[in-house]
Amino acid sequence: MHTARPIKAAFAAAATTALLTLSACGGSDDEPAKEETTSAASEAPSQEPSASADAEAASGDQPDWANPVVTKGDKISSFEAGDITVDVYQVGTAPAPKQGMWVDPKTNKPLIAKGDPIVFVNYVVTNKGDAVDLGASLVSISPRYEDWQYAQGMGGITDFALYEAQGINSAAIKPGGFQESGVYTLGAGQQYSYGENFHHQAGSKITFQARVVPVDAEGELIHDKGIEGEGTGTIK
Repeated sequence: MHTARPIKAAFAAAATTALLTLSACGGSDDEPAKEETTSAASEAPSQEPSASADAEAASGDQPDWANPVVTKGDKISSFEAGDITVDVYQVGTAPAPKQGMWVDPKTNKPLIAKGDPIVFVNYVVTNKGDAVDLGASLVSISPRYEDWQYAQGMGGITDFALYEAQGINSAAIKPGGFQESGVYTLGAGQQYSYGENFHHQAGSKITFQARVVPVDAEGELIHDKGIEGEGTGTIK
């Protein structure tokens, strides 16, 4: 299932007000939740490696700033945000090698403890329209379980070795692919891929929300031309 609609400025504010606010204790998730929380420690490595050399490359062109495109796993969702298509694949699971960043404000326990199962998904983003200039965040994709009670996104564990083991990119932009202009052009028919991990809840329904905000020649976001899209699926 999917929808595509212009981005509304009030969207993020409304979601945050309605939900809990997590706080960091030093680790690896994103955003705030329904009540406050604390976050848990994680390391911030200096450079993002690409996926392993034997990863399966998808057909089709890709931008010169991107890591090699990888398609693997079971497709669990496909949706559009304007001319951009996002295909989501569930790749695999692994035990968390350390605790995650965010802590539940009620229990003061990490939302992802060391040894908890985490699941990896792989996003393949394809431009089916005219070339579009994007900022460094490219197409922003946010997953959220149906029963997720926090305003924060479901940040997982930052560990490049985990992505290498799964055979997917830990980031869309390759080492050396940084654009000083701040402009990352995704040409007509081009695609890129990257992975993400979060707590594994087998059998849970999940929503993926994508936001596409183009930039001008100086790399400044053009918010009033932003587009939003949403897809749903089930984590196995």
